[in-house]
Amino acid sequence: MPVHLQKEIEKLKKRIVLYGGMIEKNLEEAIRSIQEKDVELARRIQGADDEADQFEVDNEEECLKILALHQPVAVDLRFIIAVLKINNDLERIGDEAVNIAERSLRVSTLTLPGSAVDFAPLCGRVQDVLRNCLDALVRLDADLAHRVRAADDEIDEMVHSLFVHLKEEIKEYPEHTDQLVEYLRVCRHLERIADHATNIAEDVIYMIEGSIVRHRQEMP
Repeated sequence: MPVHLQKEIEKLKKRIVLYGGMIEKNLEEAIRSIQEKDVELARRIQGADDEADQFEVDNEEECLKILALHQPVAVDLRFIIAVLKINNDLERIGDEAVNIAERSLRVSTLTLPGSAVDFAPLCGRVQDVLRNCLDALVRLDADLAHRVRAADDEIDEMVHSLFVHLKEEIKEYPEHTDQLVEYLRVCRHLERIADHATNIAEDVIYMIEGSIVRHRQEMP
């Protein structure tokens, strides 16, 4: 690999890892904002979205510049293509974190009865798969990326169970329908985040193995 291309690749690796860390932190704070009904934290996440969006644009421009100036091939080309796609999925995760923060603002003044909704297991699992797909990217760990893909069905089941529970709560406490519907939407945002994390894991696998595993069933 030419020295200049190697330097650009290393620079891009650092940028995408930094961006992943930024998005991971935004998600962590968004989840905390709705669990603790922290209005100020939710507003801070909304304010940080412009910075994350600009980071995504800058990353894309770096990728396009490398493609135009260095015309990479083989492994290097796969890396650039994967980073372009990972960059987009990270931006989408950031948008979903903002959506969760917005739900937090809407439910902050509402109070549920004693049968509170327990989001902790789902939130924790979604944060796990995001952390793992980013670790797989940093370490170029295909096995870990495959495990992220395998976790997708588990998260779908957790979301389905929460949906069933929330619908039962709406029937029992119709006066709290507005807040419970917001929680249904939070479930959907978390499910989408897990889907984007799965996409990232698939792109890491492509980066390492050169194989496209999208739409293939992951074996347990």
